[in-house]
Amino acid sequence: MSVIWETMGIKAELAAKLRDNGIDQPTPVQSAAIPELLAGQDVTARSQTGTGKTLAFILPALQRIEADSDALQAMVLAPTQELAMQIYRVAELYGEELSIRVQQLIGGASMQRQVEKLRQKPHLVVGTPGRIHELVQAGKLKLHQIKLLVIDEADQVFDLGSTKEVDTLLTRMDRQRQLAFFSATRPQTMEAFEGKWMREPKTIDVTTDQKLPQQMEHYYLVCDKRDKADTARRLIRMLNPRSALLFINDTDEIANYEAKFSYEGFAVETLYGDADKQRRAATLGRFRDGRCQVLIATDVAARGLDIAGLPLVVQLDPATDAEHYVHRAGRTGRMGREGTVVTIITPQQRFIMSKFAKQLGIVLQEKQMYRGRLWDADEQPTSYQSGPQREGRGREGAWRSGADTGGSRAPGGKQAAFGQHRQSAGFDRETNGTSSPDRGERRSAGERPGQANRPDAVRYSRTEEGIVRQKSGPASDAPKSTSLSSSKPAPKAVRERDRKDKGAPKWLKAKRDSK
Repeated sequence: MSVIWETMGIKAELAAKLRDNGIDQPTPVQSAAIPELLAGQDVTARSQTGTGKTLAFILPALQRIEADSDALQAMVLAPTQELAMQIYRVAELYGEELSIRVQQLIGGASMQRQVEKLRQKPHLVVGTPGRIHELVQAGKLKLHQIKLLVIDEADQVFDLGSTKEVDTLLTRMDRQRQLAFFSATRPQTMEAFEGKWMREPKTIDVTTDQKLPQQMEHYYLVCDKRDKADTARRLIRMLNPRSALLFINDTDEIANYEAKFSYEGFAVETLYGDADKQRRAATLGRFRDGRCQVLIATDVAARGLDIAGLPLVVQLDPATDAEHYVHRAGRTGRMGREGTVVTIITPQQRFIMSKFAKQLGIVLQEKQMYRGRLWDADEQPTSYQSGPQREGRGREGAWRSGADTGGSRAPGGKQAAFGQHRQSAGFDRETNGTSSPDRGERRSAGERPGQANRPDAVRYSRTEEGIVRQKSGPASDAPKSTSLSSSKPAPKAVRERDRKDKGAPKWLKAKRDSK
């Protein structure tokens, strides 16, 4: 029989609430961490994102609190405002069952209002290190009765330079307090902190056989650096997901990508690590309820981000290392759901994909976009082999760089094994990416970009009679020509017009000819 909540010491009220929310069985990290935390043991737990870490520490924290007391008894720290708010919502949801008061204390919010709410005597506070440190230094928050301190995404907390703040908070707490770290990785700074503040910690590691969920698909597309935005745009048009999270390494480029996607007709939002609380909440609210299809974010801004049912993650730049790849990919495929991760790289970055595949034990497949499908990179559709090469931005033509796609399938080629998970994961199979046609796709077949509705152009051609000046226009208009070598001299007006046209731009010549 599988382990159930009550056998781990979870109270009946909380177990019933868990089942009401469709959580019948604990995850591996919950099964390992909850008994240790309930026993008062210091814990350092390592588990990938999307494995239920939040409940692994929130449930024991709630049970260790005495609701009859007005003292602050537990605290949870998180590296970002959004992650802190997510933890706060979970704690508030389950804390109601035990009459436990929970308060959030994050940067970007009014400090005065937070001080006023502290007068309601919360039992548990959830917040960011900077804001909680401010309140402690101002004498507005007392920590001497705290029994348990939990640091979620501890590796990121220390990487962001919050070590001094955490040190200060711990010195204000009782020496017998309990300390727990939860993260996906365990850097040296975190290990040093464990040695300084923890007492014989219990180490929990459930990442050995679970690098990333098996139901997750990992692909990468290759293009020139200047074509990355266009490749991402075509990919999203083709897959047509309900929502897509795009990662970028350079914060300075976010506004540029936002402008490009907005110009192409996407409902797009951006998420910066230093965005204030109100803007972050509004942005994520639009993304969650479907008013925004594309969200562009940095690693810091998206840390711990939990978007239910997110089907697609696109990396406009490859992750800096395997650990960051795990964090990015972990935004999709959460809690057993299916998801797709696509990385867009340059030809020189292929080695990074090979390195990640070996380190994480995943299959990273190179793909190409052609006629509304994702194909294996080594496949060449018959229509491409037998026909003339399409015009493309890359050296290998449009089938490699991601040409605008139609709904038909190239004859003789094999469709990429994209999986039947596409529809269930939030992709629209019916549209093949044609529900929102790209700009410029309404041109007639064979028409070059910018050819339609152009003013009549002027061109010169060489004939047996000499160089002939012609005006090109609609097919119904007979071309008029004037032989420059004719025995009859040209009228004075024509000679004057030719004199003015020398060195003039084409648009000006066309304007003069139309008169």
